[in-house]
Amino acid sequence: MTDEILKTTPLNAAHRALGARMVGFGGYDMPVQYEGVLAEHRWTREHAGLFDVSHMGQCKITGEDATAQFERFVPGDYATLKAGRQKYSLLLNSEGGILDDLMAGRPDHDGLYVVVNAGNKDADFAFLEANLAGDAKLTVLADRALIAIQGPEAAEVMAAHEPVLAEFGFMDCARLVLFGVDCFVSRSGYTGEDGYEISVPNADAERIWNAILEDARVKPIGLGARDSLRLEAGLPLHGHDIDATTSPVEGALTFALSKSRKERADFNGAARILKELTEGPSRVRVGLSVKEGAPAREGAEIADMDGKVIGNVTSGGPSPTLGRNIAMGYVPPQFAELGTDLKVIVRGKPAAAEVVAMPFVAQRYYRKPKAV
Repeated sequence: MTDEILKTTPLNAAHRALGARMVGFGGYDMPVQYEGVLAEHRWTREHAGLFDVSHMGQCKITGEDATAQFERFVPGDYATLKAGRQKYSLLLNSEGGILDDLMAGRPDHDGLYVVVNAGNKDADFAFLEANLAGDAKLTVLADRALIAIQGPEAAEVMAAHEPVLAEFGFMDCARLVLFGVDCFVSRSGYTGEDGYEISVPNADAERIWNAILEDARVKPIGLGARDSLRLEAGLPLHGHDIDATTSPVEGALTFALSKSRKERADFNGAARILKELTEGPSRVRVGLSVKEGAPAREGAEIADMDGKVIGNVTSGGPSPTLGRNIAMGYVPPQFAELGTDLKVIVRGKPAAAEVVAMPFVAQRYYRKPKAV
């Protein structure tokens, strides 16, 4: 039992009307499932799933110094990011630990639009408010909800509402009028599937949610399937697979380190991160195929073939797509090579596991063909 008073998103009544099972997550009353996790997972992989992600934090950073100030705390190159594009990055502390992972882009010419994780948003906003200098200004967009549509039919569904959305490629973003209101839209998501994230005014969220659900290809999807989908996609969850002690190198997120930023070494924790890139980290996030027994959940120990504990599972569970158990966790680099045989300790019993490539299930983001 808990005395915590949960916040609600603008879509809370809509979830309850659909018969969702509600749980506390990130301080919010959120839908964990509607029909069932397995059915919702498969529907998203085969059709289009609609997610309420309004608990996430949305903000803008504006001013002449916005980009330069933001780059002090992230290792991505945002100075050269064109209007209409966004990229994934990491909010770093002074030791190079990951305070949060985020999306930041330029949907228009008015600074950076940033989305951070629900459980960290208050701390993230306080961190940015305290550390942004010059004329960089943080504006928290508390008056906006966030809806995600994911799956192989998502693009056709959304193109029926706004044809220009079919022209977006992965990580394209724009500010446009959609459903008659001002929206921020990006072609991105957290499932490994193609799709869009749509920031809408709170007052219009339920109307827009219901309008998208009118399409027979779309069903509402809860947090349960969102978690199993992102696990199959090999995507980390902050507070579980990465945290303020984890570096981007340990977290296998070096793709978020822009070459120009590494050369300048002008971001938080650069000394540690560059040293790890050269000398190697003490641990690294890997994917595991669990070959027998029950699923290896968060906290399960990882052992070498002699039974010596060498790490821990950070996320794990059944893969509906693959029909077997999978997990992510941390091991020393000498055990991270693909094909390495390991053991996971589940309920006191060792079970065979193998280091495998991530993503476990191929990501299907839509990337526009390059101009010839």
